[in-house]
Amino acid sequence: MTSISLRRGALALAVLLALSGCDRKVANADSTGQAAPAQAEAPAVALTSGVDLAGIDKAVQPGDDFNEYANGEWLKTAEIPADRSSTGVFLKVFELSEQRNKDLIQSIVASKPAAETDAARIADYYTAFMDAATIEKRGLEPLKPRLDQIDAIADKTGLAQAMGENLRVDVDPLNATNYQTEHLFGLFVSQGLEDPQHSYPYLLQGGLGMPNRDYYLSSDVKMVALRGQYRDYVTALLDTAGIKDAKAKAQSILELETKIAKAQASIVDTENIHKANNPWTMGDFTKKAPGLDWATYFKAGGIGDAKTIYAWQPDAIAQLSALVASQPLQTWKDFLTFHALNENASLLPKAYDNLAFGFYGTALSGTPQQSDRWKRALGGTNKALGDAIGKLYVDKYFPASSREQVQQLVSNLLAVFPDRIDKLEWMTAATKAKAKEKVAATKVGVGYPDAWRDYASLEIKADDAFGNAVRAEQAETRHQLAKLSQPVDRGEWWMTPQTVNAVNLPLQNALNFPAAILEAPFFDPKADAAANYGAIGAVIGHEISHSFDNMGAEFDATGKLQNWWTPEDSAHFKQAGEKLIKQYDAYEPLPGLHINGEQTLGENIADLAGLQVAHEAYLKSLGGKPAPVIDGLTGDQRFFLAFAQVWRTKMRDEALRARVIGDGHSPGSFRAQTVRNIDAWYDTFGAKPGQKLYLEPKDRVRIW
Repeated sequence: MTSISLRRGALALAVLLALSGCDRKVANADSTGQAAPAQAEAPAVALTSGVDLAGIDKAVQPGDDFNEYANGEWLKTAEIPADRSSTGVFLKVFELSEQRNKDLIQSIVASKPAAETDAARIADYYTAFMDAATIEKRGLEPLKPRLDQIDAIADKTGLAQAMGENLRVDVDPLNATNYQTEHLFGLFVSQGLEDPQHSYPYLLQGGLGMPNRDYYLSSDVKMVALRGQYRDYVTALLDTAGIKDAKAKAQSILELETKIAKAQASIVDTENIHKANNPWTMGDFTKKAPGLDWATYFKAGGIGDAKTIYAWQPDAIAQLSALVASQPLQTWKDFLTFHALNENASLLPKAYDNLAFGFYGTALSGTPQQSDRWKRALGGTNKALGDAIGKLYVDKYFPASSREQVQQLVSNLLAVFPDRIDKLEWMTAATKAKAKEKVAATKVGVGYPDAWRDYASLEIKADDAFGNAVRAEQAETRHQLAKLSQPVDRGEWWMTPQTVNAVNLPLQNALNFPAAILEAPFFDPKADAAANYGAIGAVIGHEISHSFDNMGAEFDATGKLQNWWTPEDSAHFKQAGEKLIKQYDAYEPLPGLHINGEQTLGENIADLAGLQVAHEAYLKSLGGKPAPVIDGLTGDQRFFLAFAQVWRTKMRDEALRARVIGDGHSPGSFRAQTVRNIDAWYDTFGAKPGQKLYLEPKDRVRIW
């Protein structure tokens, strides 16, 4: 799961879980067809197994494909909803959160809340977004000031002014190191890499309308076709707005963005934290990245007084700045015009909205049908007023008992790490001490933050969907930039409670587990411990482990970028990582398309270490007693099946391609195969030499 504040929220959105009963034969045998151990007795309290028995395909050998074994029957019947690019457990839990949000917000709208309250802001934002008739009637009128500003640009100083005024702190903390923005640069605010006591602005590469640089540069036939579709989309959008010479301008825009793509750093280079550690002064930008009028740009963007700004991808920033100087002014104006239309398409009349969905929804993701407007209205309202909705969400849907149970589970997992660290034969005593210090200092947030955002200064109108979004975006930027003059808040949350995800924040040495992901089948207070440890326990272990993956291990207990490893320990860690890279490089999600093991290394390390730690914590939770047999499954069988089943995913090919090319996470079906590195899995499911997943003990990757 990533962030630059940082760290991966290793969870993706997708899926439906089919639950049904089992016949007597299954109930009296374990999932491999063998008789269950006689010594394990049924629990005193009737708990569910937490495993989808009907989803298991017993015709598949676990040692050949554990994902197909655990999820094969589900995969045969699962259907991807017409308005989604994938389906799976994450989608099931997301849809629960979505329905709850709908009920909350629509009840607020019906209550006609008092003006200038958060309830009124929620109601008015949602109402305005749903008012398609007013949006249709106004046409491009709300965007006209921005389009006029772009049209009036007379020189490169004016270009810097216009670009700077549109600079926004809107980086997704899960993807900050792979940030793509339609603006030439993205901005992020967090504590300094080497100065945990103060916040700094970070400048990141941007400028692309397609997901990442590979879409512009790859010679793959499908990518070449997508470039043609993108050019057609740019043409259609400009033409719909009444802009002359739309086809020629679209070609120029594509050519400019291709040059931007060539200038950009790769995902692998971007995730090398040491390459990002470039604190530049204002003078450094002028000297090291000439081309853009930086003084004008930063002043217009609200950070003109900043003494230091981190250049995350310095070479890319220099090359992008050079493009500002070398490319024709009119091409830049056309670029800005298109992106002004493109990024606001959902708030413009239906013709623009439909064109945008046709490309981003259907062409890029394979999704045939756009989501209902109420779903998109929920998304917009949550983005603008997330904490206000989150407070209501946890009050109604997240009981204190669930928070306490998960907090205890987190404590159990954290308690395992020092023991595991002590047992590492390859790690020196000095490095072990630093590692344990970092575990002890980890700040864990479960369910919701301790403090809520204040939206009192945000103006929301019931008849101004476009203006509401713009003002909310500006308010978020002001909120983030205000951190530059305030003490660092190590308890800051980067997700709302209603978000189905989780995140590790290396710069804060903190973890966030929002309330919405703490639902079945991730966490079920009525399920046996094995399933909860295999599902949410592995997720929690995953996030903790990010503190010790290839990026997280670079940060100390205070969140400072500091090497606390001996050279020998670093060498061993790198060697183990290289084995995992090769393991994932061999996976082929689509014909000719392999997972990039280096690009996904951090997530794969966290999956592996998280699963190991969760299993050990589960065994300790038994207190030396045998695990009960439930639904014919032993404790370890339930544990590993629960792990594989939360990663069950069915994706459209287009979405799968996008995931492999541009994401730091491996597709769910391959994350489920993490078990092949765990000794206990072999003991549990009897994987043997000759089976596809089998690894000799010496070839199993062991990191933590």
